[in-house]
Amino acid sequence: MKHVLYGKCVKCGKTYDAVPDLTNCECGGILDIVYDYDYIKTQLTREKLAARQDHTMWRYRELLPVEPETPNTPLRVGWSPLYEEPRLAEQLGLKQLWVKDDGQNPTASLKDRASAMAVAKAREAGAKVIACSSTGNAASSLAGNAAAAGLKTYIFVPSRAPKGKVAQLMTFGATVISVQGSYEETFELSKQAIDRWGWYNRNAAINPYLSEGKKTVSLEIMEQLDWQVPDYIAISVGDGCTIAGLWKGLKDLYAIGFIDRLPRLISAQAEGCCPINRAIAENKPWHPMEENTLADSIAVGVPRNADKALMAIRESGGIVVNVSDEEIMAAQQLLGRTCGVFGEPAGVTGTAGVKKLCEQGVIGRDDTVVSVVTGNGLKDVANAIKAAGEPISIPSDMDRLLAAFAEHDIHVE
Repeated sequence: MKHVLYGKCVKCGKTYDAVPDLTNCECGGILDIVYDYDYIKTQLTREKLAARQDHTMWRYRELLPVEPETPNTPLRVGWSPLYEEPRLAEQLGLKQLWVKDDGQNPTASLKDRASAMAVAKAREAGAKVIACSSTGNAASSLAGNAAAAGLKTYIFVPSRAPKGKVAQLMTFGATVISVQGSYEETFELSKQAIDRWGWYNRNAAINPYLSEGKKTVSLEIMEQLDWQVPDYIAISVGDGCTIAGLWKGLKDLYAIGFIDRLPRLISAQAEGCCPINRAIAENKPWHPMEENTLADSIAVGVPRNADKALMAIRESGGIVVNVSDEEIMAAQQLLGRTCGVFGEPAGVTGTAGVKKLCEQGVIGRDDTVVSVVTGNGLKDVANAIKAAGEPISIPSDMDRLLAAFAEHDIHVE
């Protein structure tokens, strides 16, 4: 890979050759993939990119850590829609607002970007089996992307994982281990199993290539905005890998001259599980928290990518915002009714954070914002129904219909 220099530890600075099965530094720190931007500038231009017909995450190969001969992964990952939402912007008091619906990916979450990268690197490593732990979305995305590529998967999920995500896993043919415990306990068991059997590791806390896959969401956002940088990009945060990848992509584009400034990040977490945001707010090291939120995909009390996430928020001059489960469910309804976008609780947490910051006056009326919806609402139908309510249920009788409309104060126009 001529365009990749090495992996560099974010803690001690030690460098490593960018081999396919690269993991953590010997000091325990997470590695960052470092590129030769001068070389990339000779290989990629805006015009060359605009002419490409490949509308997947692999259109950005010059900015991704894969060998030239490595084939694109089978599923269509990436190039999810970016909707401008003037009605919601007006309701929140914003100049402009865009919603990036990454629930449109093949297994219905942003995590497909990381899993596609894991499959590509596993192929380079000659691996036949990939494994990970997950609260749900990383698991289903790995299972789907690996199945399409003919690779076997072992998936470890906490027993609280929503059934919609577990159903995906089983359908994709994964060997699923439901762990009776927290995500931290699930992660530890998966780590022991991966070490024991030598499976390719898709855990984002250990594999530095995964955030490189996730960063393609920011590459797309900027290309879809014709390289005009918004003031803020908001995203939900769990273990920290996604916001770190988002920031890495933005820095890549700035380094090769595709954008002329960097936006500020908005890190949105649930009040019941916000160790990263708490560390920023208190300007202290992060500490574990309980996992008390219905937003299962970001219910990570021991964030494994905290170092990269904290750096991303601080380097961007970012804002942290914590939202209650009630505010998350309200945002789910708000996005659905104003934008027609159906996000799962963790997926809409970024939008809940934007709404709260607008109400607090932290985001101004002249600001422009992109909110990333990281997962589709069909992932967690039980909580969607809880937020939206049950349908009207009546016999096939017009008098009963009229009575029901009156009872629910529905006025037919």
